[in-house]
Amino acid sequence: MNKAEAWSIVGGLSKPSKMPGYGYGLSAKDCITGSKLRKIAGSICSGCYALKGRYVFPNVYAAHQRRLQSLKNKLWIQAMAFLINFHSKKVPYFRWHDSGDLQSLGHLEKIAEVCRLTPSVMHWMPTREASIVKKYLEKHGPVPRNLVLRISATMINGVPHKFHEHSSTVVTSPSLASEALCRAPENGNTCGPCRSCWNPKIKDIAYLKH
Repeated sequence: MNKAEAWSIVGGLSKPSKMPGYGYGLSAKDCITGSKLRKIAGSICSGCYALKGRYVFPNVYAAHQRRLQSLKNKLWIQAMAFLINFHSKKVPYFRWHDSGDLQSLGHLEKIAEVCRLTPSVMHWMPTREASIVKKYLEKHGPVPRNLVLRISATMINGVPHKFHEHSSTVVTSPSLASEALCRAPENGNTCGPCRSCWNPKIKDIAYLKH
């Protein structure tokens, strides 16, 4: 397999301007729990950023749909691991779902296997699909050590989830952060040198609502 073949199989990677390296996204329109939450005022999915701006461009949506369909390809795990290893040589950090979310238990199982095949890369994935994560933990035990999977709180200013060791929250004031606060607004809306989201020692990351 070469880069072009792998890229074609998975539908490509994303390059979020905020992040230090590459990422992977699906359409927020295909979120399972998020599609329900964005109709609820005060939820973290209300006013979803991934349903605005460039995310709604036809070419971006088409790319997201190609990626969604590619999950059925039996070579998806191999191709994704190849691309992540290839592109993360200089920046060994990867972000799952800069838009979109988990689709099924099988989806998370595939991502976990990709993480095992990319041991020199730290992976970070926020998710609202708590039930999928619970099913995975019951079936397989902990996720790979190089994957920091953060369960996102349901409501703005909500408390972190307790059933999983890593979480994320959205707050309206820095004083409401339970542990670490994302500093991107102070750094030109980029991660800069910060890698807190990928740090397994940090249990909860709070993002300031904007």
